[in-house]
Amino acid sequence: MPGTMTLDALKEAVSRGEIDTVLVASIDMQGRLMGKRFHAAFFVNGGYKETHCCNYLLAVDMEMTTVPGYKTAGWEQGYGDYVMKPDLATLRPLPWLPGTALCLADLLDHHTHEEVSVSPRAILKRQVARARAMGFDPMMATELEFYIFENAYENLRDQGFANLKPISAYNEDYHIFQTTKEEALMRDVRNHLYGAGIPIENTKGEADSGQHEVNYRYSDALDTADNHVIVKQGVKEIAHAKGKSVTFMAKYDHRKAGSSSHVHQSLWTLDGKPAFYDATDEHGMSATMKHFLAGQLAHAQEITAFLAPYVNSYKRFCVGLFAPTKAVWSADNRTAGFRVCGVHTKAVRVECRIPGSDVNPYLCCAALLAAGLAGIENKLELEPEMKGDMYAARDAREIPKTLRAAADQLIGSKMLRAAFGDDVVEHYNHAAQWEISETDRVVTDFELQRLLERA
Repeated sequence: MPGTMTLDALKEAVSRGEIDTVLVASIDMQGRLMGKRFHAAFFVNGGYKETHCCNYLLAVDMEMTTVPGYKTAGWEQGYGDYVMKPDLATLRPLPWLPGTALCLADLLDHHTHEEVSVSPRAILKRQVARARAMGFDPMMATELEFYIFENAYENLRDQGFANLKPISAYNEDYHIFQTTKEEALMRDVRNHLYGAGIPIENTKGEADSGQHEVNYRYSDALDTADNHVIVKQGVKEIAHAKGKSVTFMAKYDHRKAGSSSHVHQSLWTLDGKPAFYDATDEHGMSATMKHFLAGQLAHAQEITAFLAPYVNSYKRFCVGLFAPTKAVWSADNRTAGFRVCGVHTKAVRVECRIPGSDVNPYLCCAALLAAGLAGIENKLELEPEMKGDMYAARDAREIPKTLRAAADQLIGSKMLRAAFGDDVVEHYNHAAQWEISETDRVVTDFELQRLLERA
């Protein structure tokens, strides 16, 4: 893929003075890039072997609060170090940051040098290894939606995040004229991300004013998650450089459409054949695909906390705005939580429509993969297809309506405990409980507007 580079190529670029900075970044629980900026000469002369970070990076919330109660890190353990081990397969230039390259890093235990079990990238890597041991390569793609605002991030901060001004005045879903007006930003998004080794396919206007979607080619599950976090980082930084801001919140305004991150999934045999395809089936679905989808349906409620990690995430699940409310399957039906796409073709696949764009892609993809593989292992039978308007379907399996309900399903999941381990389930349940308690604690503008005078 154009844009990625070897260590030798980086050394040459450094010697020519083209690159002077290397970002080394690991992935935190929220899916953010966390790390250091290295002088490029130091990186190529040995810094690429390893560096270190505080282990609180997997035990803090969105505000970087040192959350009590985690088993992996806390004041009682002294907040020691993790090893950050650069994965040179992810090395690439970042065209939107002059003279800069990026390398993602795995987090290792400081003493054993084993991967940290609760690290998002390690969690996904273990599920990929599990799939490969079963004879499959998991292939995935994520679609990312976001809103663009005329306001710069600094102005939003100074104004208390009031007076958000979307970059367009109307729903621009597929609009060429409106998106032409936004090309100064979106052309740079496409070209700079492509230059960074992300196989960009297209961008488009989405289903509300100022909303956009970026699509990049499907790949193996780990590469897809890596691409996802780099895309989010790149879009924010490119927008910031142009005096704009973007949000990947699942629901930034209750009056607006939410922003999703639909996940397309298929399994391929290790010799490169589509394991989901059967030309003789009604929808072109193989027995393997049916078991896989059955597993995701059976465990949909248990994995939702990994697909919708914040209290805000659940405000996206509402009738009539293309976000699902039912965890059921249907062929080419955007009202279902699980949509089967590419029926009757070798591209037949499962699109999970539950995740929002606030998702951590490593945790999301790992949870979906774990549920699907459990379906294959247990040869679960696929329930009948549902047709029509899923919003109106009665007695259909519901997507949990709150993070509290999803966390209750998570902590009791035998499937996830078997797939991820007790430590991972309890770690991320603790994160969910903290998110719930913080949201319960804080007084909101809505409460002030509703109650200050009239209560």
